[in-house]
Amino acid sequence: MSGPDTAARPGVVFDIDGTLLDTNYLHVVAWSAAFCDHGVRVEMADIHRSIGMPSAALVERLAGGERPDLVDAHADHFERLRERYGVQPMKRASDLLRRCSDLGWTVVLATSARKADLDWMLPIIDADDVIAGVTTSEDVTHGKPNPEVMTEAAHAHGLATDATIAVGDAVWDVESAGRAGYPCIGLTSGGIGRFELQRAGAEEVYDDAFALVERIPSSLLGTRAPRENG
Repeated sequence: MSGPDTAARPGVVFDIDGTLLDTNYLHVVAWSAAFCDHGVRVEMADIHRSIGMPSAALVERLAGGERPDLVDAHADHFERLRERYGVQPMKRASDLLRRCSDLGWTVVLATSARKADLDWMLPIIDADDVIAGVTTSEDVTHGKPNPEVMTEAAHAHGLATDATIAVGDAVWDVESAGRAGYPCIGLTSGGIGRFELQRAGAEEVYDDAFALVERIPSSLLGTRAPRENG
């Protein structure tokens, strides 16, 4: 990954799970197993709609309090699922990041995952050469939908706050971006529908990274690109 400089620059802040990596449904199964292990009944649909929040916040929302045991159980189940079934990148995810870089955007990732997860996430994304940096749940006090993760991603990596766009698949990504004052592009690749993303405030919605990179000239990423769109 390239290092940040001190000059504010236009940037794009990408979510990872469900946006660049096809992990959301593995997380749903892992959380369901964790809740089941500890006798907590939670519908999978409710889990799915909470994916994208930090683990502790997800547990508080669904189980009604702080439960570190549930967080640890989810991590264990997810690790086993990941090792057994693997994780795939979303189609053309790395192409999308490189296309943004070609257009003059500084590419930053902002995730509710832990720093340690980057060890397996980044090689799968396979775009280290254009990623300026990553903000994780350990860099902030409050996770999505709080705006802190977005504002910290911009501040830590030298992005201009009036020239930053977010891309994510969850309502929480869209709400976090909106509270930070950034326009957000929604992707339905994480399983959340177009209407829900639009209702949360997404200015544009595409099916996935593939669809966005195919239509990038007419998207916010193309029409507001720092460099002339070719």
